[in-house]
Amino acid sequence: MREKILIAEDESNLRKLLVATLGASFQLFQASSGEEAFLLAQRHKPDVILLDIMMPGTVNGLDVCRKIKQDPALCTNYIILLTALGQKADRECGAKANADAYVVKPFSPLALIELIENRNKKSHC
Repeated sequence: MREKILIAEDESNLRKLLVATLGASFQLFQASSGEEAFLLAQRHKPDVILLDIMMPGTVNGLDVCRKIKQDPALCTNYIILLTALGQKADRECGAKANADAYVVKPFSPLALIELIENRNKKSHC
């Protein structure tokens, strides 16, 4: 059975790139808002979540990350923040939200695949 990845990204072109990059190897789910991302995470329990920080709606990616990491049913999901925010303070906010990895856009699709494949699959709650 293929591992599941949730792509939570509001930019449709980037979602298409991620689907083209990951679709052959993983089962994918897509969300374009923080609210939708959390609902899909609850429903599908993905192995990996690619989560943009800046998304439309009342819930941003950091909020979703915190909610997932606080939920006993989801807290072992591996969360990669995939964002344009690359300052030290932004990375610190990602760490405080308990993200497992932080990738700044633009990024190498091959490096992202390598990060996903080589991740520590025993994420802690």
